[in-house]
Amino acid sequence: MLANDDSFLDPLSIYSPSPLFPPSHRYTVAAATPPADEMRAATAASFRLAPATNPPHRRASATSSCSLKPAPIAQPSRVFTLARRAPVARASLGVSHDKGSEVSGADVVSQNDLLIVGPGVLGRIVAEKWQKEHPGCKVYGQTASTNHHSELTDLGIIPSLKGSTISQKVPHVIFCAPPSGSDDYPEDVRVAASNWNGEGSFLFTSSTALYDCSDNMMCNEYCPSVPIGRSPRTDVLLKVENVVLEAGGCVLRLAGLYKIDRGAHVFWLRKGTLDTRPDHIINQIHYEDAASLAIAIMKKRLRNQTFLGCDNKPLSRSLWTFWQEIMDAVNRSGKFDTKFEGFTGTDGPLGKRMENSKTRAEIGWEPKYPSFTEFLGLSS
Repeated sequence: MLANDDSFLDPLSIYSPSPLFPPSHRYTVAAATPPADEMRAATAASFRLAPATNPPHRRASATSSCSLKPAPIAQPSRVFTLARRAPVARASLGVSHDKGSEVSGADVVSQNDLLIVGPGVLGRIVAEKWQKEHPGCKVYGQTASTNHHSELTDLGIIPSLKGSTISQKVPHVIFCAPPSGSDDYPEDVRVAASNWNGEGSFLFTSSTALYDCSDNMMCNEYCPSVPIGRSPRTDVLLKVENVVLEAGGCVLRLAGLYKIDRGAHVFWLRKGTLDTRPDHIINQIHYEDAASLAIAIMKKRLRNQTFLGCDNKPLSRSLWTFWQEIMDAVNRSGKFDTKFEGFTGTDGPLGKRMENSKTRAEIGWEPKYPSFTEFLGLSS
């Protein structure tokens, strides 16, 4: 993940709307002073960039890019609720908060034990879903600080600091911490890989920003990756993806993550007005769908593969009215006390249209939320 995605820096509890806009809740969007690269963050729309690698890719044609046939669309199901598990007794688990120390779990390692490096918003959903599918398993969570360790303990996650080693290696590891705040991101991933026993799966969450296509072209798993040297941010991710693949792990490149109180729409509400073109294409995937796809990949126990996570419904019509309709729907929800006024720009790149039929077919996965508009309860 790139630094402009704070999904793993601010591990909030997951809000579970039922219905999507419950009448008893109202969201306040705090005004924020944007960083220098805020316009990129707007178009990236809360990217969750995580490292990616460069497996062989088929070069895209000039007209169709790397397109495949659209995959079938799943119907949305019930909204996922983040339940709380019984608190974990730290003393009995021997959890240490010292960086570089050993974290002792039970003597016997279960075939379903999981280590999550970066148990933020996405990582916590992964943990909850994994625990439900594998009752009795141990889930470890490594963080950059101890600020949220008590929350993780309440969720049944055994917390420790980044850089800690586990007394016995675990069969499943997912790395979803961002490069921001890391002095040596590739080394962090190597340390995580050293805690993997090689029997289950090792998954690294990356970003679709690494696909080298633009100007409204279709982009899928066969598209080439951006070359080294394109930007420092993509360079870091490409290098880490290579570390993961060399270790036998897999990479999941995710589009922009969102949920009710996080994502592109929240960024736009904070801004009110954006000096960017309204027809720029945004690709998204709901946090719950990203988590379910990650788990589906890990359960396959695959090796050295790169997958793509998106909802196959790029937000675009190359029309001003489309974006206005999206933001008008957010405005009408009554859950935010600020209003989005509009896009005022005319210049800038168009972006790309992400499509992941190959991933869906190979993994046997479909999203719970086929599109952002359906998440809002609107017709697609």
